[in-house]
Amino acid sequence: MLLDTHVFLWLLTTPDRLGSALRRVDDPTTELFVSAASAWEIAIKTRIGRLALPGPVTEWVPAMVGRIGASPVSVLHEHALAVADLPMLHRDPFDRLLVCQGRLLRMPIVTADPDIARYDVDVLRAG
Repeated sequence: MLLDTHVFLWLLTTPDRLGSALRRVDDPTTELFVSAASAWEIAIKTRIGRLALPGPVTEWVPAMVGRIGASPVSVLHEHALAVADLPMLHRDPFDRLLVCQGRLLRMPIVTADPDIARYDVDVLRAG
């Protein structure tokens, strides 16, 4: 399952916010993935002061991906270019990239964002 950026952060800070999705995410048989797009989004938000982390983003994100037992997912040209074919149902470029990764890699996306569910992608609703 591909974690949306906010779900990754909630899992680390306030897991109760995932609601019933927490059971599935916490299941040791569930494979979790965190996209480089989420790392990029977190890096930008920390740089502009919209997100505070307890350590340098360059160390914190990889450490937390490991802590939750997730695997990193690289952003490939194929993923980025697939965004060109998405309808403009969602304006957030990070979420649009996650939708393309979820579709191309055949991974459900764990998210609380209702706009992501408007795309042709499997979603596990959090929250």
